[in-house]
Amino acid sequence: MTLTILSYAFFGGLLPSFIWLYFLLREDASHPEPRSLIALTFIAGMLAVPLALPLEQYAKMHLSGDIPVFTAWALIEEMLKYLMVAVLILWRRAVDEAPDYVIYMITVALGFAAAENMLFLLTPLMDGNTASSFFTGNVRFLGSSLLHVMASAAIGFSLAFSFKSRPSIRITAAWLGLILAIALHTAFNTLIITQGTSSTLIAFFLVWIVAVIFFAAFEVLKYFQYRNFPNNTY
Repeated sequence: MTLTILSYAFFGGLLPSFIWLYFLLREDASHPEPRSLIALTFIAGMLAVPLALPLEQYAKMHLSGDIPVFTAWALIEEMLKYLMVAVLILWRRAVDEAPDYVIYMITVALGFAAAENMLFLLTPLMDGNTASSFFTGNVRFLGSSLLHVMASAAIGFSLAFSFKSRPSIRITAAWLGLILAIALHTAFNTLIITQGTSSTLIAFFLVWIVAVIFFAAFEVLKYFQYRNFPNNTY
């Protein structure tokens, strides 16, 4: 494995996530988050990948059947992404508005996707198949990276829309968001791994449908937070 291959995998994995992150931060340009916290969240997402790999390998060895394995993988990844944000970010004073939860959950997902993309790019690059690595990068940009974004956004939205609620309601909302994230992740993996090409296209289509719904929900969330009430309460 040469330094050139590692460099291609590194930057090829980062680029899709950086593109998504650029659009995300533009959406929040009127009320930007501290760049240091965004960077910390992104790096935390990347560091979650080496934590997830042995746990996923353990699940694969001790579970039988595709659905249980895929569900365990989704649970591991979504729980680790959420824990990274909960431990490092959500308790900070800067997280003071409902949209912040969505911003940080998506950012940690993009960091996770970046590190995961690097690993997926290594094999074709090591085999000297640059065209295959380029195709892999594009497919993951359109599908897998967006899946991570949407799954983590589900948790972010559950926290955001219960921002002013009682602790018991917030805890319930967080669990519901986590369950939705796991369900989306499991469904996507099942369609693209165990089914044929047509199912893969269906999986990509469903992810993009969810993305459109979530982007619309984010605009609604920002409207109630920033535009409707001058004192930012609702």
